[in-house]
Amino acid sequence: MRRLYSFVLGLIAVTLILFGVSVYMQKTSSSSSQSDKLVIYNWGDYIDPELITKFTKETGIEVQYETFDSNESMYTKIKQGGTTYDITVPSDYMIDKMRKENLLIKLDKSKIVGLDNIGQEYLGMSFDKNNDYSVPYFWGTLGIVYNDTMVDKAPEHWSDLWKSEYQNDIMLVDGAREVMGIGLGTLGYSLNTKSMTELNAASAKLDDLTPNIKAIVGDEMKGYMINGDAAIGVTFSGEASEMLDSNNHLHYVVPSEGSNLWFDNLVIPKTAKHIKEAYAFINFMLKPENAAQNAEYIGYATPNDKAKKLLPDEIKEDKAFYPPTETFKHLEVYDNLGQKWLGIYNDLYLQFKMYRK
Repeated sequence: MRRLYSFVLGLIAVTLILFGVSVYMQKTSSSSSQSDKLVIYNWGDYIDPELITKFTKETGIEVQYETFDSNESMYTKIKQGGTTYDITVPSDYMIDKMRKENLLIKLDKSKIVGLDNIGQEYLGMSFDKNNDYSVPYFWGTLGIVYNDTMVDKAPEHWSDLWKSEYQNDIMLVDGAREVMGIGLGTLGYSLNTKSMTELNAASAKLDDLTPNIKAIVGDEMKGYMINGDAAIGVTFSGEASEMLDSNNHLHYVVPSEGSNLWFDNLVIPKTAKHIKEAYAFINFMLKPENAAQNAEYIGYATPNDKAKKLLPDEIKEDKAFYPPTETFKHLEVYDNLGQKWLGIYNDLYLQFKMYRK
């Protein structure tokens, strides 16, 4: 009986060992499979797919491409650390947040080729003053889209939105910083103010705008504007570009008195396992011909000066998407205001949304 008992225990032990080996081999295989690929975590439809194919062909580096739909979801995934991403593309304020929380790798600029292709006006922003952690990918503005068949005179300034002729004709992008920024910009205040006097004045100014607001919406604004459901929309230049491509009666203008200047930059997260390959991808995207191809495909403004020269004249000379210097110098990047002030902006914005009802 003891022999039988020992045999059974031995059989169980062997089975457990074999099972453990099997699990280990599966994990190793899975890890090995992922280790052969550069893992890029980007916004949806935010790179020309042909460029990924070209990158692999030129370098032999395979790419695993995954997408996110907001800075916050991307940030949460990287902070949790469960998945190893080698490249991601956060926006300005999120770069600052991730940098301060030690979620990004400091760049070794000796390994970056082509950084001098980036225009000086797109470097040294407040969220990464020395570009120690990020490389500009795309940039743009917040502005006004209008339908020339539905307005008698094109709006050129934020203050124009308050005209009585636009009653129930305006759609606003659903964002606290953006909407509060309209009020602040109209009054000549900084989009990053921490003055309650200025914020309350902007809030009161926005309350007077409510008769003209048709809706506060998100991505669906594109469809509404393309279909002529509203005369005017306040949105980002990238979204506006898509609208203009689908409706020849739509136009985009950046108020010369100032607006938001946004950036999406390439960074290497702390989760990265393929540092060498990540630098290879950054260098690939810095090549003028690749950056130009990407800009033409996506429709957003490129910070790569040499790439811009390769774009068709109707794109690079479009002052709506590449504003003149006089307008550009009045643009502001959103600062990372911190939890307290961001909460104040959000509270005032929510009050505005409730007031208009």
